[in-house]
Amino acid sequence: MALSHTAQPMKTSLRKIAVVVATAVSGVSAFAHAADVPKKEDTITVTAAPAAQESPWGPAPTIAAKRTATATKTDTPIEKTPQSISVVTREEMDMKQPTTVKQALGYTPGVFATRGSSSTYDVISIRGFTTSSTVNTNQYLDGMKLQGDNYSEASMDPYFLERVELMRGPVSVLYGKSNPGGIVSMVSKRPTTEPLHEIQFQMGTNNLWQTGFDFSDAIDDDGVWSYRLTGLGRSENAQQEMVKSSRYAIAPSFSWRPDDKTDFTFLSNFQSDPDAGYYGWVPREGTVVPYYDANGKAHKIPTDFNEGEENNTMTRRQKMVGYSFMHEFNDTFTVRQNLRYAQINTLYRSVYGNGYSTTVPGQINRAYVRSDEALNTFTVDNQLQSKFATGEVDHTLLTGVDYLRMRNDINAEYGTAAPIDIQNPQYGNADVNVNFPYAVVNRQEQTGLYVQDQAEWNKWVLTLGGRYDFAKTSTLTRSTNSTSEVNDEQFTWRGGLNYLFDNGISPYISYSESFEPVAGATKEGKPFDPSRGKQYEAGVKYVPKDLPVVLTASVYQLTKDNNLTPDPENTLFSVQSGEIRSRGVELEAKAAVNANINVTASYTFTEAEYTHDTVYGGKRPAEIPRNMASLWADYTFHETALSGLTVGAGARYIGSTSSFYTTAENNNEAFNVAGYTLADATIKYDLARFGLPGSSVGVNVNNLFDREYVSSCYRDYACYWGAERQVVATATFRF
Repeated sequence: MALSHTAQPMKTSLRKIAVVVATAVSGVSAFAHAADVPKKEDTITVTAAPAAQESPWGPAPTIAAKRTATATKTDTPIEKTPQSISVVTREEMDMKQPTTVKQALGYTPGVFATRGSSSTYDVISIRGFTTSSTVNTNQYLDGMKLQGDNYSEASMDPYFLERVELMRGPVSVLYGKSNPGGIVSMVSKRPTTEPLHEIQFQMGTNNLWQTGFDFSDAIDDDGVWSYRLTGLGRSENAQQEMVKSSRYAIAPSFSWRPDDKTDFTFLSNFQSDPDAGYYGWVPREGTVVPYYDANGKAHKIPTDFNEGEENNTMTRRQKMVGYSFMHEFNDTFTVRQNLRYAQINTLYRSVYGNGYSTTVPGQINRAYVRSDEALNTFTVDNQLQSKFATGEVDHTLLTGVDYLRMRNDINAEYGTAAPIDIQNPQYGNADVNVNFPYAVVNRQEQTGLYVQDQAEWNKWVLTLGGRYDFAKTSTLTRSTNSTSEVNDEQFTWRGGLNYLFDNGISPYISYSESFEPVAGATKEGKPFDPSRGKQYEAGVKYVPKDLPVVLTASVYQLTKDNNLTPDPENTLFSVQSGEIRSRGVELEAKAAVNANINVTASYTFTEAEYTHDTVYGGKRPAEIPRNMASLWADYTFHETALSGLTVGAGARYIGSTSSFYTTAENNNEAFNVAGYTLADATIKYDLARFGLPGSSVGVNVNNLFDREYVSSCYRDYACYWGAERQVVATATFRF
């Protein structure tokens, strides 16, 4: 576990942690023998160190984080936030060893990872609304948006993160234009003032080899200057044949803390993905249902089948440089500024499937794309926090202005390629024919002014905020030297009310809004208005002060209007009469039950529907499970000969999803994709007994029983095989 900004005793072993935790909770020293069994005449006195204050920008002491900055942009206890939020801590990631952010969220309610085994992007849906780079990616790092466009989108490795937070529902009041489903907010590892020296090795199925390191320490004796250097190198074969995935990344950072009121932290990340993995799909026939050849024989497409070509490539290079600054003038005023410049260079060249041939049985038609992109973004967020009282009401007033600018230079080609036979694929003769060159420059710009007040009176907490955005989206087409531009001005607001019982129970209600610019124009040439999201949510949270437990339950209704739908009078154009409504229930439990047991559990019910649409009216959106559930538990032995051993297991249930046909005979009709249950397991051993405190060896297994399943289907020509069983051995050494 990484250390927070304040000096903490470094974790030496799970056994010693068990002693401290048990003593702090119960006030007894009954667990003192977990470290070493004393002689009968010995007397051992254990004194628990004062618990360090959890920071929302740093590590949590257990899997149950109790503070967050995502929901309010201030350091706020979870029970005082008026919307549903989940936190995946570093400890939980160390236990499950996820390789992607979407995998780290696998046991979190309200979120579904699409595109199956593909790890190219962290494409997810939240509360029934899918986020992607071509629409409006909702990934944030250190409080600032990781802006994506077309095929250019950042991909953060979990090894570089301290926590991954999921905030569900509209958040435009603080973050501007965004998808209404919610956001994924990540926090980078930051310098510590206590020594941290870690080297990690991994090997596993699909020829996985990975090496990582994580070093941090104070530079001077007073701890004013400190650094952190985290790096990783990985190579593995993708599930689909002929495809590799490789990554090399390093993240230098340093902090300057001249006193307890000032913190300047430089943050950077440099990552190269020479091979970003498989990004294709296969048809419904042969995956969801069997494919029947001309003789009536049923066939199934292998889970490692690649409908593309061996020279398909996806390469990505991303560079991020920025800082986080905070200064507390006095007990009233605190200023914060977060700033980042990012650059992403992407080359995507692919022959990919485009549905079955209507003339030749067993052949998949194929298309071609080559896109060379250079994306640059600049983001800055300035905040003034004011704490004061008016009578008996305590206020935390946040005022701010943020600015975002993005430019993506795209040089692309689209065309056709020769079909491929699923029973006897022949690679190497794609016969690419380019018929649509596409050279554009996409620009986005956003300036937002926002204010938020968190007012506390007695046991009531009222959160009220508003924001006004100026957003501009433009596209320069190089072939015609013409520019299309859309300017939007939007006001969004949020209101929420919490009541804090003494026993840790906190019921709440809230209303929140979002907006999302929509590119294009009507047949009359009028630019489209932004789509808007509106959500009503009610719930209850249980966060006891003296127990590492967080329980949440929420119900909501979320509506997104102004969706594009075909114009009934001329289907070559669109109108903004579409509306999608999502209603649901979400339950989550995270608990460090005692010094031995950790438990996480979740349940999600999502009822999504096109309430207004000229084509899909009354139907369920694609790739949205109605029911999801998960349960994980791990047990660490602190006594007997098994002391230091951890065993864990979990199960994830994903209910059935739906999608739509595109064939002429049943165009836009829906079909179902069956649900599935996956099991995961881990075993881990603390090496403290061998003189290596903080070190461990372990094995993680995902999809333990090697279940073959279709993750989801975007359309009948685009289905995704789920990930096969993956076994990964990890050795972590700290010194």
